[in-house]
Amino acid sequence: MPHTARTTATAGPIPRLITIGETMMMLTPEHAEPLATAAKLSLHPGGAESNVASHAAHLGVSSAWVSVLGDDVLGHRIRTSIELHGVDVQWATNDPDATTGVYFKDPGHGVLYYRRDSAASRMSPSTVASVPLEQAEIVHLSGITPALSLSCADLVEAVFERVATNTALLSFDVNYRPSLWQAGAAAPALLALANRADIVFVGLDEAQSLWGCVTPEDVRAILPDTGRLIVKDGDVGATEFNAGTQVFEPAIPTEVIEAVGAGDAFAAGYLSAALRGNPTAVRLRAGHERARLVLLSTSDFTADPSPTQSSLT
Repeated sequence: MPHTARTTATAGPIPRLITIGETMMMLTPEHAEPLATAAKLSLHPGGAESNVASHAAHLGVSSAWVSVLGDDVLGHRIRTSIELHGVDVQWATNDPDATTGVYFKDPGHGVLYYRRDSAASRMSPSTVASVPLEQAEIVHLSGITPALSLSCADLVEAVFERVATNTALLSFDVNYRPSLWQAGAAAPALLALANRADIVFVGLDEAQSLWGCVTPEDVRAILPDTGRLIVKDGDVGATEFNAGTQVFEPAIPTEVIEAVGAGDAFAAGYLSAALRGNPTAVRLRAGHERARLVLLSTSDFTADPSPTQSSLT
């Protein structure tokens, strides 16, 4: 039987962090080798927003993930796997008339997506109708969702409007995906959303592709209304702009095995530290520490059995 979302009256304590977005089944080589030669593949959930929720939950932050999955074996496996990471999945539902998306990681060569007409592409404002967004401390979205379908774009707009009228903070990861939409369409849409968010994460490389930015200061110039703007520059470091201040924190030197998913880990580390009231440099360091775990693996999520606590206290 398909899962249905529970009402807030029976949901228990409201998670501090609520994330919303598609998660697919990810197939990745067990070892860091190309798909062309890989002999064995592993199955893991893969999705920006559920990655953020999973990392945050591992760091001790109560987190929920909202989405729609197919009512199929992959959808049920994803839901169970994410729940086992400590994430509240009560608002993740299953659609019996659609399938769960799938993608392959090809280490060193990017990813291959098979997500067209997935269950998640059918998300709409009704998906979050029973979700207590206004009672969370942070609601997190990414620029992937509005590119999935018109109804998903409507969902994002509805979330922005609801959160804007309450004390919850809206966190937005630009997460530009050229495979979903061309820069000409994505650039103005993502810029408009980012300027309305309270916290924005964006890679300097994607800001250059979208808006022609060359430096973090260029990004701030076109996103002047964002409360906290975090510009990530790969293995160089990350810069936060906030209320007239600018703080840079260098990246942690790392031998990169696979970069996909590191941005989600960074966002989770940063947001977890922010929820603990940590200062800017500590928030950025927490993001780097979490991202490093993913950079050292072919998986989007690596549960460090002994996570560094320096950035969480």
